[in-house]
Amino acid sequence: MNSTELKRIADRLRLEAIRMVYEGKDGHPGPALSIADIVATLYFDAMHIDAANPQWEDRDRFILSKGHACPIWYAALNEKGYFGKRIEHFNLRALGSDFQGHPVMNKTSGVDMTSGSLGNGIAIGAGMAFAGKRLKKSYFVYVIVGDGELQEGVAWEGINFAAARNLDNIVVFVDKNGWQSGGTVNDVIGANNIRERFASFCWDVQEIDGHNIDEIKQAIIKAKENEGKPHVIVCNDVKGKGVDFMENDNAWHKGVPSEEQYRKAVDRLGGAL
Repeated sequence: MNSTELKRIADRLRLEAIRMVYEGKDGHPGPALSIADIVATLYFDAMHIDAANPQWEDRDRFILSKGHACPIWYAALNEKGYFGKRIEHFNLRALGSDFQGHPVMNKTSGVDMTSGSLGNGIAIGAGMAFAGKRLKKSYFVYVIVGDGELQEGVAWEGINFAAARNLDNIVVFVDKNGWQSGGTVNDVIGANNIRERFASFCWDVQEIDGHNIDEIKQAIIKAKENEGKPHVIVCNDVKGKGVDFMENDNAWHKGVPSEEQYRKAVDRLGGAL
């Protein structure tokens, strides 16, 4: 799919994610918007998947380690046809809903792994990638993590394991938007030198503009061609990307737009109420 169409899809996903949060009166819009371009590129260009057969043994796997950003993932699964009839109202985070505030496998079609306890996604993805190697499967495992959650020790246990086992079938995207719930990553941890840290663990490292579809596509191709090492694509992103009053404003890490703000967001994203 060409990059112009992927960009349009990414903005449709953003619009749907905002609507989900607005209607559900709860959720994390900022973290969802920052990864829309990555998710759109994966689901509508890069990944080998079949919405009609979500448990296909040879499918590529996807883990959203920063599970609170799930509205953008639910929107992509809906757009891709995983729920059969298109979902109009998700009832996000409602009691009994299939669309909880963190994704749950075996509850929501297309979700390969429950997530939300931050830091676990890379280690779980490494396990899936290792299983693929042992079973001589050709699938890839894609993981999106936040820069803040890389403060968790378990993330680096998984990073170490993936390098030790030469798991070149795992591709990690780091949503480097510079924020976490408690403030900027630099203020909380003191440094956000992600590229250097992964390189020191012997990973294949690329750093790109996480909102440039062409760069995302090329980075995935390059990663899959580079054998022998696990891959990380550090994405320089903007939290809240696409809605100007949310961009780079950590107040929108978790929050619900008012009716007026919702209307503005819909307008910014080129949609209609």
